[in-house]
Amino acid sequence: MTDSSNRKLAMRVDHVSKNFPVLSGSGNSTGDTFCVFQNVNFDVHEGEFISMVGHSGCGKSTLLNIMAGFDRPSSGGIIVDGKEVTEPGLDRMVVFQSFALMPWLTCFDNVRVAVRSAHPDWSSPEIDEHTQKYIDVMGLTGSEKKRPAMLSGGMRQRVGIARAFCVNPKVLLLDEPFAQIDALTRGVIQDELMTMWQKTNATVFMVTHDVDEAILLSDRIALMSNGPEAELAKIIDVNIPRPRTRQQMIESPEYTRVRNHILKFLISHQKNGTAPPEQNNSASTNSTSSAAGDSPQKVSV
Repeated sequence: MTDSSNRKLAMRVDHVSKNFPVLSGSGNSTGDTFCVFQNVNFDVHEGEFISMVGHSGCGKSTLLNIMAGFDRPSSGGIIVDGKEVTEPGLDRMVVFQSFALMPWLTCFDNVRVAVRSAHPDWSSPEIDEHTQKYIDVMGLTGSEKKRPAMLSGGMRQRVGIARAFCVNPKVLLLDEPFAQIDALTRGVIQDELMTMWQKTNATVFMVTHDVDEAILLSDRIALMSNGPEAELAKIIDVNIPRPRTRQQMIESPEYTRVRNHILKFLISHQKNGTAPPEQNNSASTNSTSSAAGDSPQKVSV
């Protein structure tokens, strides 16, 4: 786990709530509002990898969109590098589930356009050299001239990750980035993402439904209660040494403890829709031990 005790604050989620208007059948506002989540409050430190897990409808992707500046909170705010987020910016790059590449540009140019936007004073050779560096790191060498339609889903997501990392953002936002990729390719790209993260010391916030993915990649995992009016129930530490491999991870008692803890939380919410009384919906950085015994297969929620 990354020690955040002496690290600079990268992003603060400051008591954020999000409401949407309730519309009538004709599309007009009824005057009522629907609360997706409320009073979400936590800090992310430089170099930290934090994931958010919760059932569908708890507002994970909505919160990520607010962090990215694509949406505004109903109350509270997002602070990045001492400034409140009010619009999209190159200090917060997003890797989307749907790849979101420009289909008329080649693999190389999809990355190059981000480098050129971040460094408008660079010469063309400097931009090309920096672009090629990230193309190579993500295993895309030889595919520079291919357009997205000629690339597999895994390769498209590699382009998206290269494009996000190449501008050295303050915070990298991952919105279920591997959901549309087959299991074997997903593992390879997860490894490449970990390598890139460790090389760049990037700060990462990821939304995922995959419990094992969250444990493999994260320093901490935030658990959301069910919506509507979802809350940040707790944040648990993942104390598995880095660098991590899947083999080392599944053999670690810490993996079993954390995984069972998350699964018990998710199952209790799936059955009851609310947290058990002892959890009390309070955010905490400490997780409690739980019984071992679950097999290490992929679990998604």
